[in-house]
Amino acid sequence: MSDNASLRARREAATPRGVGIAAPFFVQRAENSELWDVEGRRYIDFAGGIATLNVGHRHPRVLAALRAQLEAFTHVAYQVAAYESYVSLAERLVRLTPGKHAKKATFFTTGAEAVENAVKIARFATGRPGVIAFAGGFHGRTLLTLALTGKVAPYKVGFGPFPGEVWHIPFPAKLHGVGVEDSLEALHRLFKADIEPRRVAAIVVEPVQGEGGFHPAPPAFLRALRRECDEHGILLVADEIQTGFGRTGRWFAMEHHDVLPDLMTVAKSLGAGLPISGVVGRAEVMDAPGPGGLGGTYGGNPLATAAAHAVLDVIEEERLVERAAALGGQLVARLEALRPRAPGIAEVRGLGAMVAVEFMKPGGGPDPELARRVQARALEGGLLLLTCGPHVNAIRFLFPLTIPQPVFDEAIGILEDAITA
Repeated sequence: MSDNASLRARREAATPRGVGIAAPFFVQRAENSELWDVEGRRYIDFAGGIATLNVGHRHPRVLAALRAQLEAFTHVAYQVAAYESYVSLAERLVRLTPGKHAKKATFFTTGAEAVENAVKIARFATGRPGVIAFAGGFHGRTLLTLALTGKVAPYKVGFGPFPGEVWHIPFPAKLHGVGVEDSLEALHRLFKADIEPRRVAAIVVEPVQGEGGFHPAPPAFLRALRRECDEHGILLVADEIQTGFGRTGRWFAMEHHDVLPDLMTVAKSLGAGLPISGVVGRAEVMDAPGPGGLGGTYGGNPLATAAAHAVLDVIEEERLVERAAALGGQLVARLEALRPRAPGIAEVRGLGAMVAVEFMKPGGGPDPELARRVQARALEGGLLLLTCGPHVNAIRFLFPLTIPQPVFDEAIGILEDAITA
């Protein structure tokens, strides 16, 4: 059996350094909210495959669905020969996503594919080229989604030029001095200085920024975006790739608001680790592209759709939406209680179980070094964490919503020790 050190040497020799890896160990097996490395050490997983494992590792319902599908067929390409599980998954998402209006759904493989196709649909439906996104937003690593992503390092460095007709405005973040009015003023300046509204196809927004630091969009901000879109014939696209499927204490983060998007992108926890993504939106908008304009060889693969059906069943039957709200409340309370002993904590924020803690220096300014030390100390204690934010000074929490309460309590204890150390 290889150990972590020998596997790291092999990785460095065989794979490019451009694929960054957060943890120094190699996984051998996983179960629900726990990982074991090749040397037998156990870790509590608060990364969740970067938000792909809301139902945990190897959920029995997901494994059973995959075994059954393996016995039937593994792939035909939906565009070649259709199958019922794709259609029924689209029907379920049409029912689950916000709004009672007529909707349709289509499936792809990755979150970046979903975002790219949402832009394609919006441009075709409106006949316009422009797309507006936000500073701090993350939408993928393809060239178009990198253009939409509002963070240069490490994602954009050296990879330009990027596709044109993409524009950025600030995202509200109270801690960093950006309010709703600041963002809206920037939008209006953009309309006056760079692109007229009648040339904008879509505004793409995360209802809670993921990589950007888990900043929830203020309700007034989303309402204002909806008004601007309605006034100018622009489509509002909600990127729910990281926020969807129970993470925020609702099925989708947009359900926290009285705002309906025209299009929504989904991915990550829909497949419990299998690659599947989708676009769900107003039927008349989704039907704009002609036959052949949408698709992909592996989009809606039958194994992934089988897993997705099982995921939706588990979320419903185990009441994981409610559990996300409960666990998130516990985490926020424990972090807030640490403030007297941890002056570096500047803010604890989020929705449901999509929570982050941001660290600042005593004299002001981001403290990414403290975030790194907390992350490293927690890993020594057996807790896997991820950082986020433009300054990489926040830690985000993406534990499976199926995590047993004793394991959750153990993890919070490790986290508290790491922060106060």
